[in-house]
Amino acid sequence: MAELAESLRSELNRYSTGGKLPSSRALVERYRVSPVTVSRALAQLAAEGLVVTRPGAGVFRAAPRTAAPATGDTSWQEVALSAEGAGEIVPRSVDATGVLGSLAAPPSGVIELNGGYLHPSLQPERAMAAALARAGRRPGAWGRPPLEGLPELRDWFAREIGGALVAADVLITAGGQSALATALRALAPPGAPILVESPTYPGLLAIARASGCRPVPVPVDAEGVRPELLAAAFEATGARVFVCQPLFQNPTGAVLAPGRRAEVLRIARAAGAFVVEDDYARALAHEDAGPLPATLAAEDGDGVVVHVRSLTKSTSPSLRVGALAARGPVVDRLRAIQIVDSFFVPRPLQEAALELVGAPAWPRHLRTVAAELRHRREVLAGALRRELPALELPHLPSGGYQLWVRPAGGGDDTAFAAAALRAGVAVAPGRPYFCAEPPGPYVRLSFAGVAGPGELVEAVQRLRTGLAEGLGPGA
Repeated sequence: MAELAESLRSELNRYSTGGKLPSSRALVERYRVSPVTVSRALAQLAAEGLVVTRPGAGVFRAAPRTAAPATGDTSWQEVALSAEGAGEIVPRSVDATGVLGSLAAPPSGVIELNGGYLHPSLQPERAMAAALARAGRRPGAWGRPPLEGLPELRDWFAREIGGALVAADVLITAGGQSALATALRALAPPGAPILVESPTYPGLLAIARASGCRPVPVPVDAEGVRPELLAAAFEATGARVFVCQPLFQNPTGAVLAPGRRAEVLRIARAAGAFVVEDDYARALAHEDAGPLPATLAAEDGDGVVVHVRSLTKSTSPSLRVGALAARGPVVDRLRAIQIVDSFFVPRPLQEAALELVGAPAWPRHLRTVAAELRHRREVLAGALRRELPALELPHLPSGGYQLWVRPAGGGDDTAFAAAALRAGVAVAPGRPYFCAEPPGPYVRLSFAGVAGPGELVEAVQRLRTGLAEGLGPGA
């Protein structure tokens, strides 16, 4: 598409202002591309203001743009944005750098080991397209949905989460990130401490700091969060919120041990606190994971758990449909915050999600992803052991999409990431995953965003060469 758009862009001088370009059919035949490619290329030129599309008439060269007006002086904003209000307890810090690494596409030719989503080849694109087409034809599909979400979709999420939850306990959200933001805004006022796992997902730390809250770390080991340290953190800070990922924790891949699950709920209940359970990877269990533990929400009898679930990780970055589930008066607080922030999730997207999870293709897709993620995990781990044996791989997860490794010889994670990028591999340095001083250097390597296992082998070979050149002997 980009090549066709560039060709058409270079030929626009052949046409006078208002002149008609060749028809789409003629462009298809001339360039030997599909009608979809032609449509997207023309849409790109229209977005740039170079052509004008007139339905039924064709595509015409647009009039040249007038010179942009001179920009004003915006330097005053530096003072306005940095000045803290007299009543603020904790300065707000809006920093998305820890999240951008998994959102921004790497430069051309760079192998993506820092992403947070499935490669398009693993996404159920046909099933999603079919679901969206069916959803768009449903009566009332383009009308206003119930503010809490479609009842049928809320019921599906309630059954997936389990326990005593029913549809009335579920709110549909615009993905997991939105659900986490709503939960923290509802449960913690500005200035309040929030207990988080250490290390943890950088997007959570960004939400907490942007809300003016203070993330407080609670260390995680191979069996999840350490209960004795969680209890000590509640006592020392007076926190009323603990956010955790009990299943395939990001980035370590740890699963909360059976003996710790009830203890975490007991500790939170004794502190009069909520546990926000971010169940982001349940649909990303590997083929060899075995039976998965129930959600903490399913084992919670006292309304301690606020559960977050999303379809995005297992489908596509653009299918931003998730859920918040809770019981008790907190549901009204969550509902109010979400309505104030975003009104509701677009109905066509909810209808499409409902169509997708109800289709026969859905369980087949999950089985395919489970098998492929296991294979990729083994390929990446094997390549690391062969090519970079000094790299420490403390845990091989049975779910999720990442490996959490330590650079050889205690090397710096940012230097590791920089050397890797020069070698054509994008990795995520570990520092943004810690809200306090990290105990050591770590790097996160994702295996979900590449085209296939062959790219993982090539990436590790590039890493071996790049690290040897960039970090010297012992890298």
